[in-house]
Amino acid sequence: MEQLDSLHAIAVDLNQSLLANDRYQRLLTAIDKVAPSDASCLLRLEGEEMVPLAARGLVPEALGIRYRLSDHPRLAIIAAAEKPVRFAKDSSLSDPFDGLVEGNALEVNHIHACLGCPLRVDGKLIGILTLDALNPEAFLTLEDLFLQTLAALAGAAMRTAALIDSLSEQARREGMVATELMKSSFRGANQEMLGTSAAMERLRSEIKLVASTDYAVLITGETGSGKELVAAAIHEFSQRPRAPFIRVNCAALPESLAESELFGHKRGAFSGADNDREGKFVVADGGTLFLDEIGELPLPLQAKLLRALQDGEIQRVGEDRQRKVDVRLVTATNRNLESEVAAGRFREDLYHRLAVYPIVVPALRERASDIPLLIGHFCERIRRRHGLQEVRIAPELRDRLQRANWPGNVRELENTIGRLVLRASGTLAAGTKVFVHDSSTLALESQIRPGSHQDANPEVRTGLRESVRDFERRLIMRTVESNEGNWAAAARSLKIDRSNLYNLAKRLGLRA
Repeated sequence: MEQLDSLHAIAVDLNQSLLANDRYQRLLTAIDKVAPSDASCLLRLEGEEMVPLAARGLVPEALGIRYRLSDHPRLAIIAAAEKPVRFAKDSSLSDPFDGLVEGNALEVNHIHACLGCPLRVDGKLIGILTLDALNPEAFLTLEDLFLQTLAALAGAAMRTAALIDSLSEQARREGMVATELMKSSFRGANQEMLGTSAAMERLRSEIKLVASTDYAVLITGETGSGKELVAAAIHEFSQRPRAPFIRVNCAALPESLAESELFGHKRGAFSGADNDREGKFVVADGGTLFLDEIGELPLPLQAKLLRALQDGEIQRVGEDRQRKVDVRLVTATNRNLESEVAAGRFREDLYHRLAVYPIVVPALRERASDIPLLIGHFCERIRRRHGLQEVRIAPELRDRLQRANWPGNVRELENTIGRLVLRASGTLAAGTKVFVHDSSTLALESQIRPGSHQDANPEVRTGLRESVRDFERRLIMRTVESNEGNWAAAARSLKIDRSNLYNLAKRLGLRA
């Protein structure tokens, strides 16, 4: 009777909020009252991965990890089961949350109670509920029928929240089916915009608001803050998500070929034009054209871009006729275009055409609460890329990373995590367990703030070649910062070709 009363209380409590996040967290809080545990997690099935929706008792970065079933045997067993699964306290199977329980970070393979419930709706698996306790006897008194009913409630709560979200998205996207609307904004492991901070929630709201229109969007923000991900999200949430999304880096366009790249050319239009070629506007017809680093576009080409925006027509180099195109234009820059207009380096009329709806991407230091999720995500990406068994970050190091300034934003954080993991492990051999402690990061400050510190300990020097590469990284980042994030100006200061600077920065891990 006590358990029945508890289930009734959970059902009533879940109806107090319509917001998905509230429902999920309420569910875990309510479950803890009737099935006390040290950690619990609600995960949704997406393809072959389990994605955390809410957690209790786990370190923050646990929510940034996508748990692939093939990598986590316990989750795979739960997913394949028809009823709750209790694992033996001496089970040799690795637990996906070992080392992620608050207060027990980096402690792995400890003996504990592990319980998992598959969440099914109409016989179809939609997620998993897991409970972990450091006491091996914690769940012995819970009856299977009670757990099955609990799982049914959890599945219903997840389905209800998903339906509410789908209806909301459906209204914004004018009739798109709910399953399409519930897809992630980014496809693939390398295209995720993570974060639950207020700044990121505001950014997502702005993206969804403007995405339903065909307004030209100007995205501004610091280098490495994720402007391309915002552009991709605008396309994904637009009314043309199945059409092409074409990205052009204006800073990397040779001035002599820039017009051809954008608008195409006829055979024989110039030396080397051996065949007809379609430009990026035609390739993106019906979809979205993203012009990154638009502030680097030469003035002559700015006039032709303005004409294409005004008339919806383009003209290939060497061709007389105009061609109609239907392209949603999204642009991005880390420059202050208003200042560029005042200096005569950017056309005012084009600026107003591009900035119909401006979006500012927050710097990482403005959303520091998102850093643990990003750390978890990057550690998991490194683990998968190199076939490592585990990658964990010590809590004290996580706190230091969260307090850092990050002038290079998310890209710098990802590069730093990669270097820390490599230095802590000494090798990235498959099957390796990597635990990054604060004591293994002697060069942390110089990594976080390029150019601001010298390596103080000779132990961090890994030979002449790596020392030279570290110097190059610091010099480049210091020069870019002194030029307010303008890579083209930095190239001029360093007296090297702009494309050579981009290639060098990519090799050094400073640019994607």
